[in-house]
Formats: sequence, C-alpha cells, structure tokens
Amino acid sequence: METSIVYKKEAYLIIGKCMEVHNELGHGFLESVYKSALEIAFTMDGIQYQREKPYSVYYKDFLLPQKFYADFVVMDNIILEVKCVSKLGNEHIAQTLNYLKVSGNKLALLVNFGKDRLEYQRLIL
Repeated sequence: METSIVYKKEAYLIIGKCMEVHNELGHGFLESVYKSALEIAFTMDGIQYQREKPYSVYYKDFLLPQKFYADFVVMDNIILEVKCVSKLGNEHIAQTLNYLKVSGNKLALLVNFGKDRLEYQRLIL
C-alpha cells in the first residue's frame, strides 16, 4: 500500500526557506520579523505567495463579520502559519486547522521560530 505525502516537494521547499530564515536570524524576534524575512526569501527564489490572505466565514449560508487571516498562502495551495512561542500548543493547531477549513486547502504548515531549533508541523484536512 503506497501513501503519498500531500505537496511533499512544495512543503520541503517552504520548510527549507523557514530554516534558512531561522539560521540567519536565530530565535527571539517578533513574528512580524520572521514574516518579513520570509517574504524576502520567497521573493528572491521566485516562490509565489500571498501574505495575510483574508478568508470569510459562513454559517448556514450567512456571511459572518469575522475574517481569518492566514499568515501566508504559498503557491496558492499551502497555508503557512508562523509562530514565535516557547511551545506550540493545541490552540495554535486549532487556529491553523480553522484556516485550512475556511480556505479549502489540503495542507498547512505550522512553523515556530521561538526556539533554538525551528519547530514545524504538517497539518492535513
């Protein structure tokens, strides 16, 4: 039985860019610093992305006033959620899964720049 990993090459490339940023900056900065550095890394390598992409939320076909803003949508298919915390928690996973639900995408990468070593998780719906 063969199982395929969703967007394996693309996720590998994105995590590689995150590692590149983490190796250069280390840990301890605000999330916004890492997001700005990632924008530069993506742009330099011609990786298509959208930062702070808004998503609407519906309840029974009614548009709710709240919106979700994914940190990045990379290559039109992958949510990249950036954190800078001492430990990723269930609330970070839940938030990222909500982004997946409202976006209709299949893969999200939850990345934490808040430790000595880059921490990341693949989340799939």
